[in-house]
Amino acid sequence: MANERLPMRKIKEILRLKHVCGLSGRQIAKSCRVARSAVGDYLRRAERAGLSWPQAAEMSEVQLEVRLFPETPLSSGAKRPAPDCQYIYDQLRNYRKINLTLTQLWLEYRERHPDGYQYTQFCEYYRQWRSKLDYCMRQEHRAGERVFVDYCDGMSIVDPGTGELTSTQLFVAVWGASNYTFAEAGLTQGLPCWIGAHVRAFEYFTCAPRVLVPDNLRSGINDACFYEPELNPTYADMAAHYGCVVLPARPAKPRDKAKVEVGVLIAQRWILAVLRHRTFYSLAELNAAIRELLKDLNTRLLRKMQKSRREIFESLDRPQALPLPQKPYEYAEWKKATVSIDYHIEVDKHYYSVPFRLLRETLDVRLTATTLEAFRKGERVAAHARSYNSGLHTTLKEHMPPEHRRYAEWTPSRMIEWARKTGEATAQVVERIMAARTYPEQGYRSCLGIMHLSHSYEAERVEAAARRALKFNTCTFKSMRAILAAGLDRDHQTDTSARQLPLPFHENIRGKEYYDLPETRGGNSC
Repeated sequence: MANERLPMRKIKEILRLKHVCGLSGRQIAKSCRVARSAVGDYLRRAERAGLSWPQAAEMSEVQLEVRLFPETPLSSGAKRPAPDCQYIYDQLRNYRKINLTLTQLWLEYRERHPDGYQYTQFCEYYRQWRSKLDYCMRQEHRAGERVFVDYCDGMSIVDPGTGELTSTQLFVAVWGASNYTFAEAGLTQGLPCWIGAHVRAFEYFTCAPRVLVPDNLRSGINDACFYEPELNPTYADMAAHYGCVVLPARPAKPRDKAKVEVGVLIAQRWILAVLRHRTFYSLAELNAAIRELLKDLNTRLLRKMQKSRREIFESLDRPQALPLPQKPYEYAEWKKATVSIDYHIEVDKHYYSVPFRLLRETLDVRLTATTLEAFRKGERVAAHARSYNSGLHTTLKEHMPPEHRRYAEWTPSRMIEWARKTGEATAQVVERIMAARTYPEQGYRSCLGIMHLSHSYEAERVEAAARRALKFNTCTFKSMRAILAAGLDRDHQTDTSARQLPLPFHENIRGKEYYDLPETRGGNSC
């Protein structure tokens, strides 16, 4: 009944309706919208506690709760020995990896104390003791496991030319077990600075953690959901490169990353406060000064432990941390792109080909400074050298359909050489077609049409049609097709030198012999 206990104000209302208004249990249940059995239970509790309505009305909610729900002591004097709750807590924490349970600890407790509590009372006794602990102050930080990261406002740098101030952001990373700290100034909290700061932090540590605990920064977390936060793809890619797992802190729960909250305060106190009187003219100059103070911070002795952060890190965190990969992470952005009907995707105003089978599908695109990779359901389907030329295309032949691939392999010289196999006249027609265009490629369709004529006609006829087209300067595919369809290519007398008809006889036609006579060579005497 404790888990279903109504608010004290509603219990007071039940008592008022009973003693003042004289309503029945059914009427009270309907008025207060509670179960009839609950109404009866609260009335019986009030009767056992000797509470009347005027007395209950004058009591506070806390006093009324104590009267109606008195705590029953778990122990019954010295007959039953109490469990050692601190021992139970330590055992559960230290042996979590072997899945130690309260059941096993209760069995051990009953072996030592056969007259002890039963399992239910044992668990309730421990639960009450555990609920009084401030568990946030008892966070466990295993060696080499976690690094907590966060940002805070940094110092400003001065433009030497204009004197304009540019604010910076201080990135802080702290190891959970040793408190070993890294700090670096950046211009923004954007994704490139966020990823770059992580990479340089791992290089400073010379190792990587198993778990990264960031705040819900937009550069790291796309959707700061309380239960299922969605990681930024680039941040997740970077973490996977180093073998890390990202466990974001819960929204509005700064205690989840208390280590870095304290680390930020220490960085502000021992770095920013020390540099507050200095003027910096570049980000590199500022970070060089931060590195020097960071070295002092990590080598300073901690008062209680009489060891420095670096000493604890070398003995505790570094041996259990992950080794760095051979190459540092190369910054990459992830985008989504849809494959167009020409089997290309548009990324930053440039067009890259993908296999033609992926038409109209949406792909994940990974962009670095030099490469572009396209993925479909986690499988890479295309890779290109990145191009920054807007409006142009990068196409691989293996991505094209077979018919497009054959078409793309043609060049002007290849077109002419192919036509020459049919005949010299055909080659000249093809050459004239491409020469008449601004770009030779614009004449490819006409040239391919002439090539396909050889599928329907003999090569000799195509060559003859080409000679006729050259003679009448009609070098087009339609003209060639019309010549062949009309059979004009079969006229073997198309050459005018071989097509002279004899002149008819007439007495006034002198012929060439007349001009060969001696008396006519002297000219006309008239």
